[in-house]
Parts: sequence; structure tokens; C-alpha cells
Amino acid sequence: MAEAHQAVAFQFTITPEGIDLQLSYQALNQIYLSGVRSWKKRVSRIRNRVIKGVYPASPSSWLFVVIAILATMYMRSDPSMGLIAKIQQHLPLILFSPYLCPTMLSALVFSTLLWFSLILALRFCLKLLLSYHQWIFEQHGRISNTTKVWVTLLRLLSSRKPLLYSYQTSLPHLPVPAIKDTLSRYLESVRPLLTDPKFKRMTELANQFESNLGNRLQRYLKLKALWATNYVSDWWEEYIYLRSRSPIMVNSNYYGMDFLYVTPTPVQAARAGNTITALLLYRRKVNREELKPVRLHVHPSCERMFNTTRTPGTETDVLQHWQDSEFVAVYHKGRYFRLWVYRAGRLLSPREIEYQVQRILDDPSPPQPGEEKLGALTAGDRIPWSQMRKQYFSSGVNKRSLDAIERAAFFVTLDNEEQGMRGEDPAGNLDRYAKSLLHGKCYDRWFDKSFSIVIYKNGKSGLNAEHSWADAPTVAHLWEYTLATDAFQLGYTEDGHCKGEVDRSLPHPQRLLWDIPSEVQAQVHSSLAVAQALADDVDCHVFPFSEFGKGRIKKLRISPDAFIQIGLQLAYYRDRGGFCLTYEASMTRLFREGRTETVRSCSNESCAFVKALEGGEVLIHFLILCLFKLASERHQNLYRMAMTGAGIDRHLFCLYVVSKYLGVESPFLKEVLSEPWRLSTSQTPVQQIELFDLKNHPDYISLGGGFGPVADDGYGVSYIIVGEDMINFHVSSKYSCSETVSKTSVTFISV
Repeated sequence: MAEAHQAVAFQFTITPEGIDLQLSYQALNQIYLSGVRSWKKRVSRIRNRVIKGVYPASPSSWLFVVIAILATMYMRSDPSMGLIAKIQQHLPLILFSPYLCPTMLSALVFSTLLWFSLILALRFCLKLLLSYHQWIFEQHGRISNTTKVWVTLLRLLSSRKPLLYSYQTSLPHLPVPAIKDTLSRYLESVRPLLTDPKFKRMTELANQFESNLGNRLQRYLKLKALWATNYVSDWWEEYIYLRSRSPIMVNSNYYGMDFLYVTPTPVQAARAGNTITALLLYRRKVNREELKPVRLHVHPSCERMFNTTRTPGTETDVLQHWQDSEFVAVYHKGRYFRLWVYRAGRLLSPREIEYQVQRILDDPSPPQPGEEKLGALTAGDRIPWSQMRKQYFSSGVNKRSLDAIERAAFFVTLDNEEQGMRGEDPAGNLDRYAKSLLHGKCYDRWFDKSFSIVIYKNGKSGLNAEHSWADAPTVAHLWEYTLATDAFQLGYTEDGHCKGEVDRSLPHPQRLLWDIPSEVQAQVHSSLAVAQALADDVDCHVFPFSEFGKGRIKKLRISPDAFIQIGLQLAYYRDRGGFCLTYEASMTRLFREGRTETVRSCSNESCAFVKALEGGEVLIHFLILCLFKLASERHQNLYRMAMTGAGIDRHLFCLYVVSKYLGVESPFLKEVLSEPWRLSTSQTPVQQIELFDLKNHPDYISLGGGFGPVADDGYGVSYIIVGEDMINFHVSSKYSCSETVSKTSVTFISV
């Protein structure tokens, strides 16, 4: 192959005249430049570690401390109160030289120790400031004097420009709530869902748990919280995600969509070129830690975003991450390719990547036997995939090709279909667009990758993300940057192609080779059948709601999220005639390694409002408004408590894990954790408003993303509040449940 020949830097042969050495200076130059890029990245990482290690001080502050100490000593004053002299007595004589007197060296040592002490003191102060969460509970426009002082001190202490992860070591640890408080909040959350006899029984179970087993489990949990960075995150990742043996497609993975009204270019290869470039520019920012963290909500980016895959195991999966990758994996018409995106240490231009992608699109070669639907292994059950991987993909050509996919920066699917809001049935096409991103054909995505990009034939794009390595806001931040960079910074020529020049000497993308035996092909067929049945059962509906948005809601002095959540309670009541346990995801990024907590949105107050509104009784309009106001305030308070570590479900989950480790059974915990979330909801936050100029470009509206239903007889609802006048809903359910219809449920929201 041409790539193999170009990769050879030198050759030598032994002849009767001696050794004939042939050097390829071009190949050696490529190796040299790639090495330079690698060393630059290493130096950058070391530099960033130093800067983060001394934050909120700076490395240059050491020189300031040294000069201050030496200046004070020059004025015949001892700022160390005798410590410099004691240090001098204990320094080895070998350290002294004619150019550095003992007193000077001792002063340098003292200055360095003083500098480290000041850093620790500043970091302790910053941690105390970041532990203050009362500002969350204050009403908008009514800021207390304490919070004003806190804001001032925080700005002073963190005035130096931070790197992406500068705040991580200063964040407080997630506290373990008192077990009595958690049980009290739990009982309050299920009160509107249980009859009086059932609530009495649950109260008795909770009391028995608290007085007997609960306190014992709590002690173990507090012990873990003392040494663990976060007492929840590692168990949550392992037991909720990685130990699941069912398909991750639909059940775990989620999707993100393109712009609603705009497709920047109809040229598939060009859209791929700009999208891949934007993603790699984002990776560069993550590696260099150039993304700006928000002070009150530490930036959710994760180092495992790129070059990461979830590898299957018999009992549990494992997340594998590589430091760097200079290529992406591409799937098109049943073939897999390795597309190098760097050459001689230089990132290819968007136009060059477009050129390479077009070569893949134009490649007429057919799939190898068993290659076309190989990705179905990642869509089916995990144990068969683990067995196949261990037996048939651990050596030879299969291992090399699988390594190319798993080590790739990310996965790209060049889909042969057209998607988006188009044609005579725009609403139905949006629904099909959502289903395509959620599961595709069940074999044309690599669901194990941290995320997969899908570029459709008509230039529409989207992504499918694996859930275990990070939560949706992390991917949403990445996707916002990608869409904005693609449309507003990189741009396209008038004929829809990427900008820039092309080096036509680029080697062709490398076709991945496989040797798929009949046993693997049989398992691919079996996994595809499982995945296809799961995909066919998913009912997706995307609903852009434009009658009003957060602008009108905020005029009522109501939280937009609370407004929507109460609306969902009303919609579910109209749909099913009752209430259900409701899950809303909340971030716990105020704490170190924080991920999510559950907001139990179905409250006594929201139920009271819905019943009053639907009861048919003649009630005073003012009374209904008061009930709505109470429900809104209650929801906001629940959300704030979840954000500040006073949630319910993560604490109960960890207590359950401890009970399993100890080998003891708890009827209370077993019942609590088996309760189905028939309404699972999540807001996709718009985190980088500055990237989108909706005033001058109102059509560049993000559709957000969605996920599959959590319960077989329930709904999965995702929503994104876009601008001032639009809310986009993504609703999913299962066709196999006759009581759930995604399109009908959303209709109830707009009634």
C-alpha cells in the first residue's frame, strides 16, 4: 500500500560492495515534525500543571517573595525572626559555592517555603469561599450583604486568569447528608404518589431503616467521604453505567441535533471537513486548558472527551483513554477507514479534510465479508460483545483495525440518508431525524466511542454520545462550540465547500482490514436482532414550541425551568390521569468531581396546583396563581438543594451500595431503588450564548438533543430553552406500551 511505503524512513541492503543505505528525507522530516508536536504538547502539559499547582498565585509570585525577603535583609532586618539562620545551620556544606553565600541560599530556601505557605493559605481561603452556597437560595435582585462581600472576595482572590481546571483542587468535597434529613425529604417526595396506607407503610420502613441498619451504613459512607474525592461519582459511574449488561444504544447513549432551520452547506464532505476541524480545535483548547471556567459553576469539560472508548467486559465495562490521537475513524457504506487529520505535526485545513472525506465517499470498494454490520456488536448486549472481542479481536488484523477505531479521536459516520426538518412532512421528518441519531441502522454507529459524529448526505449533522464518561452538559458545551465554529468562524465558499487550500499529495485514507469468521458474523446477526427490536420500539417526537419562551415566563417572575417542569406534571396528569415519580437531572459541579443529582419534580405543591387547575371547581383565579407560585418556589428550592449536596437519590444509592458490600438486605432501600421513573426529564443548557448572535442570525437556533425512555411505560423528556421565544422538546416512549404516545403527550403541554 502507498501509506506503508511512505511510512518507511530508511532502507538498507547488504551488497558485495557493502551496505547500501537509502534515506527518505521526506519521511524523516515527517517523523521529526510529529515528534516536535508531541514534545510541545508535553511541555504544555507540564507548564499547565505548574500553573494549576500554584493557583490562585502565579509562578512569577515566587520571584516577588524572594526579592521582598532579600530587600528586607538588605535593610538589616530579619523578616524570618531567626529562621533563616537556623536553615543555614542545617544546610549541607556541599550546597555552598563562591557565587552563592550561605545567607543568600538560606534566604532563598526560606522565601520558597514562605511562598508555598502563602499558596496553601490562599487555596484554603478559596476553598472556603467556594464552599459558600447561600447565594443560590437568594431571590433575584435581593442579594444579601454577605453574598456581596463573598462576590468581592472571590473576584479578588481569583482575579488572575484561571486555566480550565484551576479551581478543581479548591472545590469542596461533596458532603454526606444526615440520614434523618434524607429520609424526611424522601418521604415528602413520595407523599403525593402514595395512598394513606401505603405512605404509612413506607414511613414505618424508613423509621426501621434509620433506627437499625441506616446508621451503620452511614458510618461506612462517611468513612469513604473522608478519603475519596467524591463519595458518589466512582460508584455511580461503575454501577449505573459500566456494570449494565444490557445494550447501551437507546438505554444509555443520547443524541444532539443540528440547527433547526439552517444547514450551512449541502455538501456532505464539506460539512464533515468543518465539523471535524471544529472538534479538533476544541480538543486543542481542552488540552491547553484554554477554555474559560465559570467561577460559580466550574466548567464541565472532561479530559476523557476525546481518544476514549468504552470496552466491553463480562462483568463490567472499562473506559479506556489515550493521551492523543492524530486520526479519526470513519464509516461509510459498510466500510471502515482511518483518516489522518495531522501531517508532520500540522492539523489539516478544513478544505484538506473535505478532500480526504470526498475520497472516502468516492471509494467504490465493497465491504469485506462481515464488515458492513460489524458495529451491531456495540449496539447489542455487552457480554456477547465482550466474548467476541476477547476471542476474535485480540490479535492479528482484527486487533489492529479495532485499535484504530478505539484509539481514534472520535468516530464519524458518513450517512447515506437525508435528514432534518424538510419536505412535505417537516414534523415527521424531525421525528425520523431524532431516531436516526439515537440508533441509526443499529450498525452504522460505534456506540462504544465517547461520541460519534453523523454527517448526512444533505449536509445535516448530529452526534451520538456514550453516557458513562460524562454527562450531557459536557457534550452540549462541545457541540455548541462545534456548531458555532463551523457556521460563523470557519464558514464556506459560495459553492458550499470549505475554505483554504489543498495539498493533493496527501496519502489516501487508510482502509481498515478485517478477517471476520462465521462465528462472529453469527453473533453480529444476533446482536443486530436485539438492537433492531429495541430501536423499532422507540417512539420519538421533536416539538419546537414557539408560542412563547423564557422572555414571557421571566416577566411573570417565574423560573423558566420550574415553569416547564410544572407544565410537564400537568401534561402527564392529562395524559395518564395521575402523577408519577419524576426525575430531573441537576448538576453538582459546585463540588469536586461532581456529576448529577436528582430533582424529584413531582411535589405536593405541583400536584396541588394541577389538581386545582383540572378539578373543574370554580376557584378564584388568584388562588390558582398562588398555588402555581408555591409550586414554582418549591421546585426552585428542590433544584437548589440538589445542586448544593442536599439531594436524596445519590445518598440512598450509596447507602444501598454499602449494604451490598456488607452483604446485608434492606427492605426499605430495595423498594426505593426499584421504583420506576416514569417521567425522566432533563434540560439541555445553553452555556455559550456569546457564540450565537440570534439577533442578526435568528435562524441559527439549536434543536438540542434527547434520549430514550427510562421506564417501559414512561416518557423521556429533554428540552432546551433557546433565546427568548422558543423551547424545543424531545419526547421518547415505547410503542410496546399502549398507554404512552410521544406525540400526544407533547400536545398536552401546549394545551
